[in-house]
Amino acid sequence: MTTTEPRTDRGAELDPDELRRRYELERDKRLRADGNEQYVEMTGQFAHYLEDPYVAPQEREPLFDDVTVALIGGGFAGLITGARLKEAGIDDVRIIEKGGDFGGTWYWNRYPGAQCDVESYIYLPLLEETGYVPKEKYTRAPEILEHCHRIARQYELYDNACLSTEVQAIDWDDERDRWVIRTNRGDAMTARFLIMGNGPLHRPKLPGIPGVESFRGHTFHTSRWDYDYTGGGPDGNLENLRDKRVGIIGTGATAVQCVPHLAESAQELHVFQRTPSSIDVRNNRPTDPEWAASLEPGWQKRRIENFTVLTSGGMADEDLVMDGWTDIIGKLLVRFRQSDNPDLTPSGIASTMELADFDKMNEIRSRVDELVHDQNTAEALKPWYRQFCKRPCFHDDYLQAFNRPNVHLVDTDGQGVARITETSVVVNGPDGEREYELDCLIYATGFEVGTAYTRRAGYDVTGARGQTLSDHWEGGMRSLHGMHVHGFPNMFLLGHAQGGFTANYPHLLEEASLQLVHILRHAIDNDIDQLEATEEAVEEWIQTLDEKARDMRSFQQSCTPGYYNNEGMPLQGAGLIGASYGEGPMAFFRLMAEWRESGDMAGLELRSQS
Repeated sequence: MTTTEPRTDRGAELDPDELRRRYELERDKRLRADGNEQYVEMTGQFAHYLEDPYVAPQEREPLFDDVTVALIGGGFAGLITGARLKEAGIDDVRIIEKGGDFGGTWYWNRYPGAQCDVESYIYLPLLEETGYVPKEKYTRAPEILEHCHRIARQYELYDNACLSTEVQAIDWDDERDRWVIRTNRGDAMTARFLIMGNGPLHRPKLPGIPGVESFRGHTFHTSRWDYDYTGGGPDGNLENLRDKRVGIIGTGATAVQCVPHLAESAQELHVFQRTPSSIDVRNNRPTDPEWAASLEPGWQKRRIENFTVLTSGGMADEDLVMDGWTDIIGKLLVRFRQSDNPDLTPSGIASTMELADFDKMNEIRSRVDELVHDQNTAEALKPWYRQFCKRPCFHDDYLQAFNRPNVHLVDTDGQGVARITETSVVVNGPDGEREYELDCLIYATGFEVGTAYTRRAGYDVTGARGQTLSDHWEGGMRSLHGMHVHGFPNMFLLGHAQGGFTANYPHLLEEASLQLVHILRHAIDNDIDQLEATEEAVEEWIQTLDEKARDMRSFQQSCTPGYYNNEGMPLQGAGLIGASYGEGPMAFFRLMAEWRESGDMAGLELRSQS
């Protein structure tokens, strides 16, 4: 094999220039001027999509007490950070969660077939600490949710938690050096430190399709799956759909997992597609008990770091996970080994990475041909973009579902659904409009990413100078290390933005918790009343991000639109990856470790009244 032409596993040669042109053509079809504004905010007539169908709120008296740490969000961010705070001896922690229990994304996502798509041995946090090993390589949603409860029980996070509680406003009280947190339960509690662990994937979104409010059949969002209507449960068997014509809008990770179950049960299933996902082999399997018994202390940390190195373009002596995520690195190494004189300059490595990416995506497209019988359907299901332009998917039944006679792919050639009526979904085609009458319409349209932080949170935060967070970030997010905001003392953000993005999200949360615990322990031990990022430190960090992110923004600009690149507008908004540290997650984690080791709390102003 040469180092200039990618091949599929079948040996067919493809021209890299032709692939680039095809990728650009497919991207351009999907570009929209409205970006994230194409989605409908779930308020007013759409507010019912946010209701909790799983747990009825328990009556309780309003709280007006004071806690050391208030942590907003009971998902992985809250669980990991809460656990690490308890381990550090900071016990007065209250987690405030709008859901009826801990779990975050995994509290809401109970649709049939839901599984993690990152290996469970690295995705589920605190496995060694809890003494638990998942049952499968890619474990299922009920097991993940139970593990969340296991962490909360072990670290006694239930004791002071406020569940089924939505924050409505947060304000800084400068006289008391406290955050005042008001909720829908009448609370006006205060906290010395405020941690925002809301997460990037918790507020569902609807597509702003004309007539989206008009449909009179049954409808729901996948994050609020209606088993009363469909029958069955997380393992499928949706027996109530046997006489139903079902439509599903969205073909991302959620649809990939639930479509096979809908296909088995529905009388007719119409899958409305704007952009096909990349579907690689999942090859799920039970955990080998002998392997689990052989694990030595520190095994999870080593495995997590190995995965992050490989999926962020680094090199490692071995691949501990060996899955579709890391496979592209294997193809890269093959290309380097096949070259007598590999170009190890940054541009040379980038070029080789692109060719390895071409190899991988050609393999993905060949898999579609192998599994889907109808040629036209197969062609429509092929993804034409770089692998990490959109979140890769892994499944062993999704593509085969389209071989069923009751399953129909409605490909919109990148344009999306044209409109929705009281009875139907309407799509534009080469021969004009086509109308699909449905009994049930399911939105697998994911969660808000890249919209305003306060819109996703559902409330605003007013800082020390009377300015709201929404006003402060009107021109874009500004932080130090993605964690501190000037003008908002004793407030900490947990997440990927302006920090280190990883495909395995809990890894960055674990690293963020190390940073956070270090800072809070220092503040408590030294009687610090306020700590806040300086304006100069924030400005310097923004400049650093800008310098480091140029290559990443160029890559994201070339990608088909999606939540990874702020719907095709990475230069005008945050995006999921575009706002992260450009040298990659491991470099960012090392930078934070060096910051902690220095001991000087650089970039933070510490104030004490005593």
